[in-house]
Amino acid sequence: MTAFNVVRFRVKPGREEAFIEAHRRADPVFKGFVRGTLVKTGERSFCMIGEWNSFDDLAAARSQMIGLLDTFRGDLEDLGNGLGVTDPVSGEAVFEMKS
Repeated sequence: MTAFNVVRFRVKPGREEAFIEAHRRADPVFKGFVRGTLVKTGERSFCMIGEWNSFDDLAAARSQMIGLLDTFRGDLEDLGNGLGVTDPVSGEAVFEMKS
């Protein structure tokens, strides 16, 4: 079953272009990774949405995803409330809406 992960970020002032460029340069060679989309959700706020062939593939790639995060971790602000610099969620798709 298809799975998705969503990670929320807040970028430090003046670091937006570096953050976006880090995603442009990224080469996510993760088994089962279908595609990812970086979405600007507000001033200095972003979400990355990843689509995966299966939840098992997503779970197996977590250490690689942390390695990718480490390449731009310095561009991120702590989100507070004990979250650190990311607010990740993931799970299997249960419904797909089409136009």
